[in-house]
Amino acid sequence: MDCEDCRGPVIQHILDATCIIDGTFVTLKLIRKSRHLYKIEIGQLFSTEPLASDPDNHCVPIYDVLHVPDDEDQAVIVMPLLRPFTDPCFDTCGEVVECFRQLFVGLQFIHKQHVAHCDCMDLNIMMDATCLFFHPFHPQDIDMRRDYKGEAKSLTHTQCPPKYFYIDFGISCCYDANNTAPLEEPIWGGNKTVPKFQNLDQPRNPFLTDVYYLGNMIRNEFLLTKHRFEFMAPLVGDMVQEDLTKRPTMDEVITRFDEILKQLSSWKLQSRVVDKEDGNIIGLYSLDPPYRLYCQERTGFLASV
Repeated sequence: MDCEDCRGPVIQHILDATCIIDGTFVTLKLIRKSRHLYKIEIGQLFSTEPLASDPDNHCVPIYDVLHVPDDEDQAVIVMPLLRPFTDPCFDTCGEVVECFRQLFVGLQFIHKQHVAHCDCMDLNIMMDATCLFFHPFHPQDIDMRRDYKGEAKSLTHTQCPPKYFYIDFGISCCYDANNTAPLEEPIWGGNKTVPKFQNLDQPRNPFLTDVYYLGNMIRNEFLLTKHRFEFMAPLVGDMVQEDLTKRPTMDEVITRFDEILKQLSSWKLQSRVVDKEDGNIIGLYSLDPPYRLYCQERTGFLASV
């Protein structure tokens, strides 16, 4: 169990691979086209120029589509090797704010192409962490090095800023450019707290459902579990309004987010991310860098910790 080749796929329809042309580590995902009608089409839309090189594009690129012999319903999509966007964990508020910025811009970009993701929950947000690691991490055991000769050591999100991606367009929908407020019967996504699921017979605007998904992710992953993100509460509260007509569009979200950024000091951005479940000692150790230094000079306590 201590050997690299003992680690099989965690998810049976997802496998890692290496591109023989340039040695790039990639992910292979087996899908059924009849179940995910537009997954390949929408994924390739964002992977084709001029959209592919747009800096606001945070959709996972599709490098290739492999068709399964003798089975027209199956295909294998080739994507970059990614990892959960919260692992390695965030050290500072500024790192989290940059994550928010990329996700807001990325979802706005998707909506500008008249596509609704329809399932942009936490599990469908990942990051390219290639630059963060001194040695490549193992694709099936991401805490270990690829060669299994020790733990995978990483830099921080500040030292080497990663790029965050939306993945899994399996239930996404593309609409006519003239239809700015489409109505769609609710589609079951991963997050069952979406208010639209309380009334499955009533068509809803899927773009505003995306706004809820993203706002709910920020609420659950940061506002409810971490200190120091109270500045996001008013915006997130509006994003998760039960009445979707009261939710802001992504254009409005970004406008308000830009105003929030102007009010954040460098001290705030450099402050440490502290879990609400952390005790006093861990919380003290996670103080803002300038204040930690002050405490250390005054008491010598942090040096011993």
